[in-house]
Amino acid sequence: MPDAVPDPVAVQPVVAPLTNAALILVGTIEPGGEDAVRDMLPDLPAVARSLGFRYPDAGLACVMGFGSEAWDRLFAGPRPAQLHPFRELRGPRHHAPATPGDIIFHIRAERMDVCFEWAAQLLDRLGGAVRIVDETQGFRYFDHRDLLGFVDGTENPVGADARSAALVGDSDPEFAGGSYIIVQKYVHDLASWNALTTEQQEMVIGRTKFTDIELPDDVKPADSHLALNTITGPDGTERDILRANMPFGSFGEGEFGTYFISYAADPDITEQMLRNMFLGSPPATHDRILDFSTAITGSSFYAPGADFFDAPPPAPALAGAEVLPEPASAPAPRATDPAMVPDEGSLRIGSLQESAPR
Repeated sequence: MPDAVPDPVAVQPVVAPLTNAALILVGTIEPGGEDAVRDMLPDLPAVARSLGFRYPDAGLACVMGFGSEAWDRLFAGPRPAQLHPFRELRGPRHHAPATPGDIIFHIRAERMDVCFEWAAQLLDRLGGAVRIVDETQGFRYFDHRDLLGFVDGTENPVGADARSAALVGDSDPEFAGGSYIIVQKYVHDLASWNALTTEQQEMVIGRTKFTDIELPDDVKPADSHLALNTITGPDGTERDILRANMPFGSFGEGEFGTYFISYAADPDITEQMLRNMFLGSPPATHDRILDFSTAITGSSFYAPGADFFDAPPPAPALAGAEVLPEPASAPAPRATDPAMVPDEGSLRIGSLQESAPR
């Protein structure tokens, strides 16, 4: 039975449609920067509303997630049940590295300038508390193709199925509405790839290139990308994740690839796919796509529900602190005291809302 997501529940726009542009920022929190990160969290929804109001047709959506170690630095109390660091994989021929990442911003819009403005607003609030260790600007390539020339995301669930695949439900009720994120940056060897015939490429992927039709089981190789990324449960039903992959490239750097983004209610589904790809699943020794695509990053995060940002859990140092009574001799605060004057510049209101299902 699918993990049911309570309704209504405020969620980040995890299942927002793919857009023409995306900006993915992975950062590490500098020592002592925890308070600045926590102080920024209530501002996140207001920045979304401000930019969404100014650019209503931009399709702006941003998801923020936290790494396992960062969660313990930022928040006291319960943790998401399956949050853990990215698990490095070393296969006979290929390697999936684990790279630093305390927080992630996955920003999507139809315009890159709107993505840029969102990032600028957030990073300005963070000051020097966060160091960006990986920045990727993604773009839509023709009819949702990757730079290998194949349509990417054909089997993505939609509507209610997308919510079920991507959002935590009643299996972890305290964190219902959140999602586990796994990201990897893959760099393609396009010269070697383009040296293959179309038919050879199709055997690597498991689909036809131009018509995007899955190859029959008796034709599709066991080490094809599609074969190794199809995960079934004990009852034989296919277990889904939601992919938000984007192509990226730089002619100056000579770097071209795919930024893999997985949203899942159960991160083990994505992790099983990666184990199949890098460690093999007999009779396949590895995913053939890895002979042409090299993983250079790998990080895991948890994106909480939208209400989380309105009232984050207490900081670890404050979790068990005793609240002392105010001395009897202390004067009552006056309306002119700074602590009593409303902050007219505050953006700490509201919550993120899920975009309409595709």
